[in-house]
Amino acid sequence: METESLDYSQSARKGGVLESASKRVRMIFSVMASPNRIDILRILNTKGPLTYSELKALAGFKSKKESGKFAYHLRKLLRQLLVALNKAERRYTITNLGKLVLSLARQIEERSIIESGKMYVRTSNHTIEEFNSHKIIQSLVREASLPLEQAQKITEEVENKIYKFQTAYLTSSLIRETVNSVLIEHGHEEYRNKLARVGLPVSDIAGMLASEDATRNGAQGVMGRTADAVFSEYFVFNTLPKDIADMHLAGEINIASSGTWGLLPDTIFVDLSELDSFDLQGRFPAVARLASLKGADDMLTALPVLIPLLAYEASAEVVLEGVAPALAKSKDADDLASRFGRALVASSASGPGPATTIAVPQETDARQVNALLDGYKKYVDVTPLPRIGLSLGALKKESADHVAAAVRAGGIVTIGSGRAASGIRKAAGGKNPAAAMTLHSLSINLPRLAYESNRDETYFRAKLALAIKPSLAASAMRKKLVLENAKRGMLPAFSAATQSLQRATTGVIVNLTGAHEAVYSILGHDAAHGGTEVMQKVLKTAVEVAQSQAKQLGDEAAVSMVADGSGARFATIDSDKYGRVSLSQSQNITSYSQGMTLSGKELLSKGSGLAKECSAIDKLLNGGLAATIDVTDLSAADVKSAIESASELAFSRPRFALAVCATCGKKSKASADKCESCKSPHRLA
Repeated sequence: METESLDYSQSARKGGVLESASKRVRMIFSVMASPNRIDILRILNTKGPLTYSELKALAGFKSKKESGKFAYHLRKLLRQLLVALNKAERRYTITNLGKLVLSLARQIEERSIIESGKMYVRTSNHTIEEFNSHKIIQSLVREASLPLEQAQKITEEVENKIYKFQTAYLTSSLIRETVNSVLIEHGHEEYRNKLARVGLPVSDIAGMLASEDATRNGAQGVMGRTADAVFSEYFVFNTLPKDIADMHLAGEINIASSGTWGLLPDTIFVDLSELDSFDLQGRFPAVARLASLKGADDMLTALPVLIPLLAYEASAEVVLEGVAPALAKSKDADDLASRFGRALVASSASGPGPATTIAVPQETDARQVNALLDGYKKYVDVTPLPRIGLSLGALKKESADHVAAAVRAGGIVTIGSGRAASGIRKAAGGKNPAAAMTLHSLSINLPRLAYESNRDETYFRAKLALAIKPSLAASAMRKKLVLENAKRGMLPAFSAATQSLQRATTGVIVNLTGAHEAVYSILGHDAAHGGTEVMQKVLKTAVEVAQSQAKQLGDEAAVSMVADGSGARFATIDSDKYGRVSLSQSQNITSYSQGMTLSGKELLSKGSGLAKECSAIDKLLNGGLAATIDVTDLSAADVKSAIESASELAFSRPRFALAVCATCGKKSKASADKCESCKSPHRLA
């Protein structure tokens, strides 16, 4: 009997527990039956802990009349232990049981969607919408210009595929991928290209975030690289004519700034002496307006504002003219050097981007030139990789020591009137005033043309002429896009600085890469036996064809030989195509030549011959020639002598190569295996 009594007692207790648990579950399900209470749990799960008033406002109970309703729902959640109140802080939080209930609600919702046969889409606008096939039809007609009847047929096929997917939620990118695959299956590549979604693979973004560059240049640098990659894909595959895009991809030509190709000019020239003030009107309200730009004090205040702003509106270089005349009004040279150096240091916070060149006119007094060079060196000394340079209209004998000191410190100092630091000319075109912006990022691969010419110089020049024509057509198209965007207000600082876009004439320049390798190494001409004449004949052909073709387009064009990064890309592609040995008879070339690089030692020993050849080529190239003088291996005294010897050139840039440590940021000799300061083997440059 006792045993039976015990069994009965245990059974009763089990029944009571089960009954109690069942009641508890029913109560929790009753709580879940209210959308308002589910919303309160979701809010606390994502934004909690919250005060009573914060939670009430976020849940949408804003009026006094709704206070009682909110209190009722919150009380229900508290009683079922789905929400807890921290009495000390007077804040509400979701409990672990509440999180479990919320997760269960989400699973039930997703399963019900599947069972009902409905599909929901996570859109790129961060919303969830029920799948609607009519939106696919609208997109095909509006974005891809597909005829309505064809759009309906494509959509029907896409819809059949989508309903076979085993997923609770679709994404707009998945739907777009499905539509594009169906278009390709039906041979509609043209429509697919219009509908294609540009962007980066997830793995690329993850790799970018984990890279050293991310830690070096910060989040802004990563976002800049991402934006550049997206716009590059857009311009190459959706804006460029197909033949030009194919030439770029094949390595016949190179578009250096593809990410900003249709948005920004490559180099802009801004004459600040023409400005009484700098007023952005309604643009960039957080940027100070500059009431005057006439005196030295005004200009030194303006530079840290203008340099970062204008750096966003060019892809290669910003040339500031009219700065030196204002600074020359300063009577104290030492004070000017100190303040100019500080102004440049403050301007450097714009980060990586196009270079900025401050032009110093030929007529500037030597004392003022030296003060600017000394101030510039102060900036260079504290900046691992300077992005600001000085361009001297001419080399004054009294300034050679100061130029040499700035160059040996790693500074960017160029000598030549009317040029950017890259060597690009600020050339006047016909009846137009000097160009305020230039487009020069399209380069032609001359070694490729030489390979395909069977060592026939005449055939080579004919192929060069054929390559220039589509290149100029693409540049003319780009010019139209850039000017349209400028007129729409996408270059506000440049527009304000030039007073009127009507005055911002645009120069179109085609760049030639690898001329030395094409003429001497591949075509086989000897510089000492007629090779120089062949080189000049090739360049003359390029200039004449460019001018003739531009005239047919109702425009003006020039030809240059400057560095834009295409040399390394062309050499890599051609080495894969033709083999590394064939790039040169005696060297393993990793980059084709761009412009001319003269050895400082050779310039000192036989300067007149080298200078004469360089000057002859410079006269032919109406777009500019970059003549670099390598003074890395010279002593301080010889650096000065080489700079003086190069002063007879129309343009030159003395370069003293230094390595920058990726660990401590200090500069060392380029020949050093390790950083001279911290002994790290890692380098930035």
